[in-house]
Amino acid sequence: MAHPTPLLILSACALLPLAAHAQSEEDAVTHDPAACVAIETAADRLACYDRAMKRAAPTPREADEAAARALDEARAGPPRRADTSSDVFPLDDDPRRALANAGRGSLLDSRWELARDSKLGTFNMRGYKPVYLLPAFWSDRPNATPTSSSDGTPVQLPGVDDIEAKFRISFKTKAAENLFGDNGDIWLGYTQSSRWQVYDTDNSSPFRETNYEPEVLLVFRNNYSIGGWKGRMAAVGINHQSNGRGDPLSRSWNRVMFNIGLDREDWAITFRPWIRISDGSDDDNPGIEDYMGRGDVTLVHTRGNQLFALMARHSLRGGDRSHGALQFDWGFPLSNRLHGHLQLFSGYGETMLDYDHRATYVGFGISVLDWF
Repeated sequence: MAHPTPLLILSACALLPLAAHAQSEEDAVTHDPAACVAIETAADRLACYDRAMKRAAPTPREADEAAARALDEARAGPPRRADTSSDVFPLDDDPRRALANAGRGSLLDSRWELARDSKLGTFNMRGYKPVYLLPAFWSDRPNATPTSSSDGTPVQLPGVDDIEAKFRISFKTKAAENLFGDNGDIWLGYTQSSRWQVYDTDNSSPFRETNYEPEVLLVFRNNYSIGGWKGRMAAVGINHQSNGRGDPLSRSWNRVMFNIGLDREDWAITFRPWIRISDGSDDDNPGIEDYMGRGDVTLVHTRGNQLFALMARHSLRGGDRSHGALQFDWGFPLSNRLHGHLQLFSGYGETMLDYDHRATYVGFGISVLDWF
């Protein structure tokens, strides 16, 4: 097996321009608003202007308290007329606006632009799931004989190493905003991940598996409390996932996805139950929902510049149909935007090809974007 050091060096060099670009945007933040014009990312540009004008956004708790007061006031009578003579609105000037800004600045708001004043318009490219490169991704049971999707016969793959590289790209953009008053946004998302047998030089370092996952989501802002958590969002959408291969290695499925998100301070939790859309008689992976599950839950915690995430999914069935998986991710800072990334996975379905294969994986590398 080839020594991993050259790949690590190559990977770091490839990502240095990204980190340098991110750093240059941060360096452009001064007390002069004109310096913000050159910042390409809309969210970073808005934050730059806020800092330049010394405008402090309310904390999520302050926004929630203002929304609670606004709700009480709205119940008591018609809202007061807002004072539009100033560019800066105190949250209580217009009860309707304060109510629509519940949770502004919270973890989920920062990810989905839920609050009224957090919305940045349409077709701004944003990160979705973490983007990372794991040059070392080890498995205790590499799947060299995946089961044929057509007749259940194992397919023999050329020698599969127990260590490979894994990388993922993921982004989303808002296609429509405020479909129902000041709520209801349509987001388009795309995620792609690959497992690369880069150290298997005897077989020309092939890509073992690549998964493609486009989706569309209708996202709504919520404002409720349960057990100290704040309900921030609810969404419904269509998700397609496949590996783009022909039989006998073809894998694909379509799902109606539901998304319920809550957060509190530096914690966020997301529940995603889903319903598989039947493929009829042409089923590339029969019974996949008994292995890759009928829903998952992800708990995320931020601590300073570190991020911890735990994902669990399950088939929600018992007996021989009881299968699931756990995944833990830890991101820690290496520079302003570049993070070290540790990933642990155990269970079924680390890839579409391996949906009915159980294994444990350990990966280590770098990430340029985290959940929040």
